[in-house]
Amino acid sequence: MESIELIRTNLTRSEDIVLSRIEDMRDYALVAPTPNGGCHTLWVLGHLAYIESLVIHAFMEGESNPLAAWEETFDGEEVSQDIDQFPSFDEVLAECRAARVRTVRLLDSMTEEDLDREARSTPEAAAHLFGTYRQCFQAVADHGYMHRGHLADSRRAAGLERAWY
Repeated sequence: MESIELIRTNLTRSEDIVLSRIEDMRDYALVAPTPNGGCHTLWVLGHLAYIESLVIHAFMEGESNPLAAWEETFDGEEVSQDIDQFPSFDEVLAECRAARVRTVRLLDSMTEEDLDREARSTPEAAAHLFGTYRQCFQAVADHGYMHRGHLADSRRAAGLERAWY
């Protein structure tokens, strides 16, 4: 198997697993994972969409992030618990799904050799993480898994049973 196939599988699998957990929390989207607040489900969803667009469009392709307006809300220093600070759950979910469709479509247009190309606009301090197209795609696939703990803690705080999928 070439790594491009593994990356494609990882992108699909992470979307399926993470977004199913997020959708299951729709009615509890602002339940904080800790008594002191933290990264609730709606924030995680928007953060995933924002970062995917940042990594693929800005870092990798050298373009502007189509979700740049979301930076303060979904990648700022504080996670707000105020529903009025967020787009609707459905809007954020649609943007997250659209970002993944664009990412997979771009990956599908490439060859294994294309993945070794240098990312066009990665910040120097992050080059070890996002220096090549391959690294950018894989980081996007991994990112949702990195936030599963927030989702599990929010689920627990909402009084829901543990998700085993």
